[in-house]
Amino acid sequence: MSEAQSSPETNNAGEPGRYTVIARRYRPQGFDELIGQEHVAKALQQAISSDRVGHAYLFTGARGVGKTSAARILAKALNCVHGPTPTPCNECDVCRRVATGDDVDVLEIDGASNRGIDEIRQLRQNVAVRPSRVRYKIYIIDEVHMLTKEAFNALLKTLEEPPEHVKFIFATTEPQKIPITILSRCQRFDFAGISAALIQARLAQIAATEGVAVEPEALQILASRAAGSMRDSQSLLEQLLAIGGGRITAADVNNLLGIAPAERLSGLVHYLANRDAPAALAELDSTVQSGVEVGLLLDQLVGYFRDVMAITVGCKPDQLLYALPSQAAEIEEIGRQLGIAAVLAIGQILDHTLARMRVSMHGRTLVEMAIVRICQLGEFDDLATLVAELRGTTDSTQRGAGIEHQRAPSAPVNAPRAPDTSKKNVEPAAAPTLANGLASAVASALAAPPAEVPPAPPRAVDVMPTAPLVAQLAAATEPNHNEPLQMRETVGDPNEQLAELTGSDVEKTSPAESVLAMFQRAVASGAATVDVPPPRKSRREQLAEIAEQPFVRRAMEVFDIEPGQFKYQPPGSESN
Repeated sequence: MSEAQSSPETNNAGEPGRYTVIARRYRPQGFDELIGQEHVAKALQQAISSDRVGHAYLFTGARGVGKTSAARILAKALNCVHGPTPTPCNECDVCRRVATGDDVDVLEIDGASNRGIDEIRQLRQNVAVRPSRVRYKIYIIDEVHMLTKEAFNALLKTLEEPPEHVKFIFATTEPQKIPITILSRCQRFDFAGISAALIQARLAQIAATEGVAVEPEALQILASRAAGSMRDSQSLLEQLLAIGGGRITAADVNNLLGIAPAERLSGLVHYLANRDAPAALAELDSTVQSGVEVGLLLDQLVGYFRDVMAITVGCKPDQLLYALPSQAAEIEEIGRQLGIAAVLAIGQILDHTLARMRVSMHGRTLVEMAIVRICQLGEFDDLATLVAELRGTTDSTQRGAGIEHQRAPSAPVNAPRAPDTSKKNVEPAAAPTLANGLASAVASALAAPPAEVPPAPPRAVDVMPTAPLVAQLAAATEPNHNEPLQMRETVGDPNEQLAELTGSDVEKTSPAESVLAMFQRAVASGAATVDVPPPRKSRREQLAEIAEQPFVRRAMEVFDIEPGQFKYQPPGSESN
């Protein structure tokens, strides 16, 4: 039978009040008519020819791809008077009744309506009854995933060991909802989505059989909007046949679907690519005023930029899913103009807006915001190149500095240094003292011009101070958390000594900043040595010194005060 021929359901198509829709009239009647499912057809035909037909099959796939049609064809092939045969005759009474769903031994059950355990119990009782006139009693359960958990459990034993005259064929769009115990008892076949080219060819055959002229562009739009479903495309074609008369144009399809014409969509994309926000918003308003739904327009933009992405990364024009073949050159130019980074960013903006529109009452405003945001995108390729260059420069600098820091030996404290005429008031060879060595290192770093200082890792110095000096500096600069920073009444206060050396207000600067100012002042004055202030004593140490005074010890003995209980409050301070 030819693909354009009608099924046995067309016998009453011309009778008044007995019209049969196209999806039923042009339902496939043989394995060779399963468009886009050649792998399934070949496997089932081979199983029938080799007498290896299983007792349970599971057909999965999206809507309208031929699952139920394949189940009916398999039932006809098993029960045909000339069978079992991989090519049913479609002429005998059995084939014709199976095609119309009227055969008493081929039972089609809706899983959504008969999903309870009671229906499955009834099925288990009926499977024991042999078929009335054919070889097999076949149960076709559509949308089997709708059965309840109890119904599946009741079906397990019968499904695993059914009578030899019983076959089960399940169809579902959501196989993940079926228990694994059911899946393991079935032979599974996955039905793929049908390509737009095959759908377009099938629609052209149907239109020719119906005696209607259809523009190729109209068929292309129908095939792309069907999203891989043959039944959806046939339903759209039937709507056009009802309103289009003897000729169907692309404008008729656009008006029916409520989508923007290709030229309007291309104009909007052109403004987006040129970063012309006012013109893009004006084009959007004009498109909406012409009757295009803003959500469908956004969906078209997502599909358009998907094709731009595919062409930009090197795909062939035959891999376009949403744009028309005549737009291939235009899409390639848009991809070249924007760059892959900008195309991906635009796709993310559109997808995010599309998701927000489902929960917002301001759909048009969201679309306008997305358009303005796209027009404000910068040059992504230049930005990516700049970031790569900066990252490479930073990495190489850090690696070189790290290697130099690891390999360069630390110079001894008293090592002689080469004279540098650019440094003023600093002697190249200082006295062999710890403070002098550190002062020379700080003076060298501060007096050298910026251009002559090679890059070095943090904390790397030419002359490394020894442990006693580090401890002395740490004690002098470490803040004491046990008492206030200012203790003016204490004799020999380190803060006052730092203030005298640096000329700065200790209350406004940190100890570390004071020490640095001290070295800077020494370098500016030409001093070769710097006296580091004594370490700051803690409050406990101060109390211990006070407790050693003779009159304090005498008072502690008179009042029987233990050394650990002694407390001293300076004169003039407020009590807590």
